[in-house]
Amino acid sequence: MLSIGKLSAATGVKVPTIRYYEQISLLPEPKRSGGNQRFYDQKALERLRFIRHSRELGFSLEAIRDLLSLSDNPDQPCAAADAIARAQLAEVESRLARLMALKTELQRMVVQCAGDTISDCRVIEVLSDHAHCITDHLANDNALPVAGGSHPMPADAP
Repeated sequence: MLSIGKLSAATGVKVPTIRYYEQISLLPEPKRSGGNQRFYDQKALERLRFIRHSRELGFSLEAIRDLLSLSDNPDQPCAAADAIARAQLAEVESRLARLMALKTELQRMVVQCAGDTISDCRVIEVLSDHAHCITDHLANDNALPVAGGSHPMPADAP
């Protein structure tokens, strides 16, 4: 049996996130000691590792919930799991296409900058008006990373 701290250390998932996963029923309520301390078994450890790896691959919490439900019923055909993974792959491919367009636009912007004064700066000009861009790099769903890089645990988990 593992305490929440040891479970956190074993999986790399922060304690508040473990509590959140319990709150939204991705993890079952743990057994508790007489002093009300949480204790987790091997099954909880494996389930949390599954959740963490799924999050690292970009799956939404709802997709993870569906995958866990499938995992809890191992005699089912895996077509539903395949469909969830294919949908995630399509989303990743879409993000990659937008990122490649963004890269192209940034490279063009930097190469075209003469480096003289701000009044002649191509970077400022392009950033001021999307009409100067040659690619459609705008994302409607804000799925692109923001300054500082993307985070393996998206904003829907603490």
